[in-house]
Amino acid sequence: MIASIASEGQETRPAPFGHALVEAARADERIVGMTADLGKYTDLHIFREAFPDRYYQMGMAEQLLFGAAAGLAHEGFIPFATTYAVFASRRAYDFIHQTIAEENLPVKIAAALPGLTSGYGPSHQATEDLALFRAMPNMTVLDPCDALEIEQAVPAMLAHDGPVYMRLLRGKVPVVLEEYGYRFEMGKAKIIRGGTDVLVISSGLTTMRALEVARTLEADKVSVAVLHVPTIKPLDTETILREAGKTGRMVLVVENHTVVGGLGEAVARVLLQEGMAPKFRHIGLPDEFLAAGALPTLHDRYGISADAIAASIKGWL
Repeated sequence: MIASIASEGQETRPAPFGHALVEAARADERIVGMTADLGKYTDLHIFREAFPDRYYQMGMAEQLLFGAAAGLAHEGFIPFATTYAVFASRRAYDFIHQTIAEENLPVKIAAALPGLTSGYGPSHQATEDLALFRAMPNMTVLDPCDALEIEQAVPAMLAHDGPVYMRLLRGKVPVVLEEYGYRFEMGKAKIIRGGTDVLVISSGLTTMRALEVARTLEADKVSVAVLHVPTIKPLDTETILREAGKTGRMVLVVENHTVVGGLGEAVARVLLQEGMAPKFRHIGLPDEFLAAGALPTLHDRYGISADAIAASIKGWL
């Protein structure tokens, strides 16, 4: 049930995080790779094959993983630590909070299976990770869309002076943004395509789906703009306000995260603080423990598939 998120026939690249980290490590000897028994499932095995002496397998002990990463960071290394998002956000939160974030150490966390990208039920579905890490001082929070953005985010994480939490799409990851000439910039939201009827604000997997929806709704003469927000914290309020302030468009936030505490609430807060009141809608995962099952079925059930998003937009319009 850890299924591919690629649509049929969609171009993919294997293990973009692992390959990008190897390229970064060739030029920077401070980089070490660390994981808690999940190297194969977070694409860190690519790094292990290239740099076995800089790879640390910590076993099924996430608290130890992040405590040790903090220690290595204190000694001048830059650890890239990988696990599943549920284990980073729930099992090891206090260790990250106290040993990494409070010390503002350059530990880079790459967390696989974010939101609803696993069909294994609540034990593996990190539906609240953005809310948790947004609330952690000093933590930069990223939610990249595709293989291209993951590749570009790795060197940006390395260059950032402080801890970073990145949601990680693993395995054969779709390539979506390349055709738009996209370049990742930490802290920047970017318009991927323009539109006059609806502004979709999204991140991660849901930007991929929003672009599918925009193409589909063209047949119904519905013009959809897509604003991609890969940096959840710090939020690019300037771009969000500029785009949301354009009159005549419904503003819709779509996210692969619970509706509590994620991108939707962050955007709504920004709009209200500035006195903006566009027609606002929000699609996210419900505030409940989600079912297990096949991903396409679950995405339809919880409203974040391309078909479900398109149907919601047409209904609201």
